[in-house]
Amino acid sequence: MKKRPITKAVFLVAGMGTRSLPASKAMPKEMFPIVDKPILQYIVEEFVDAGIKDIIFVTSNGKEAIENHFDRNFELEYRLEQSGKTELLDKVKRIGKLANFAYVRQDKPLGDGHALLAAAPFIDKGEAVAVCYGDDLIEGASGPAIGQLMEVYNEFGGCVTLVEDVGIDRVERFGVIDGEPVSDVAWKVSKFVEKPAKADAPSTYAHIGREILTAEYMDVLKNEPRDASGEIRLANAFDSYIKTGGSLHARILDGIWWDCGTNLAYAKTSMAYALKHTDMKDDILAYMKSLIEKS
Repeated sequence: MKKRPITKAVFLVAGMGTRSLPASKAMPKEMFPIVDKPILQYIVEEFVDAGIKDIIFVTSNGKEAIENHFDRNFELEYRLEQSGKTELLDKVKRIGKLANFAYVRQDKPLGDGHALLAAAPFIDKGEAVAVCYGDDLIEGASGPAIGQLMEVYNEFGGCVTLVEDVGIDRVERFGVIDGEPVSDVAWKVSKFVEKPAKADAPSTYAHIGREILTAEYMDVLKNEPRDASGEIRLANAFDSYIKTGGSLHARILDGIWWDCGTNLAYAKTSMAYALKHTDMKDDILAYMKSLIEKS
């Protein structure tokens, strides 16, 4: 039976951003700029390029900047129009037209699974949805990263998660998958292993922030108990889902993962993206060279 196209996504952006304090005290970390756009806009554009039309943001107190960014600002548009800044005007007006946006708040900080459940009323019966976090920029080499997951979903069905080969020296920092390959780009997953010792790692493929989740997974998540820290976790629900006969595949990323979750990672990503701008690349390289020479 032909699968229903995935056109809806849930963005889990309710986190406090504690690793980025004090910068994230008043500004959500998802809205930190990468050159001329916030992190979150890059991710929205990735999803829209893959065919997503409806985006649900699961937010929390203090995240109003997200809603404001993806809403229209009539005063700003008027001033840009009056100033003849038509190129900037087009860029600003385009943001609110990228997708249909909805917002729901996570009322308590009880984990990413709890956050996703806050969006459940917006998800139709039997509908599979794309899910992501707000601090992982991914450049897909063979199309949008979430689109790569859609390809695996269309072939195998069930849930799909995105993984990156982090190498044996880094496995202790991530949740990695156990299972076996079913193609050059996909694994059938039997379980997740959280931060394994190098000697115990079943693979070097770590989960990164993209998923496609089915209605069957959501049913399992609704009954998932809280873990020892009192949170409902998506990864724990994956294990429960697999135990009930659910199908989970992992898509190996074809592209570059830019993690913006830490200050160092954010700084590296900002520099890398700045160098993509041809109008400033030479000046940035010259400036970096001067800094190195002075150090």
